[in-house]
Amino acid sequence: MVWSKKIMKLQEIVYQIDKIQLKNDLPLISVGDTVKIGVLIQEGKKQEDDKKKGSSKKSEQKNSLVERIQPYEGTVIAQHKAGIHSTITVRRIFQGVGVERVFTIHSPFLKTIQIIQRAQVRKAKLYYLRNRVGKATRLKRKN
Repeated sequence: MVWSKKIMKLQEIVYQIDKIQLKNDLPLISVGDTVKIGVLIQEGKKQEDDKKKGSSKKSEQKNSLVERIQPYEGTVIAQHKAGIHSTITVRRIFQGVGVERVFTIHSPFLKTIQIIQRAQVRKAKLYYLRNRVGKATRLKRKN
């Protein structure tokens, strides 16, 4: 009996932490939408020479991470709703090759989500788009 009470308390703590980390400003995303997602990218360390600063010591170099927001635009082909673990799968064509990426919606690495276009679809998962090429991948616009 004591163990079950401790487990319940732990579950409540986890639930409270999850509730704090949920994003409230997300748009209503549905399958078939064309979205533009701003993903935070941390690039490798950039070394700045001290020569620029006027110092002659080469051994003292400053290493810094460069962060930037990279846009990723594509069609939402799947959605998984599970609270803080909710994900969307976005598909785009890059240089003639289909690329799919799974995004955790409440991740701190997702900075922006914009809905560019909504589409009318009749399925919950649009995996059939993987087998289509060119104009066959177009979806009917929602009014």
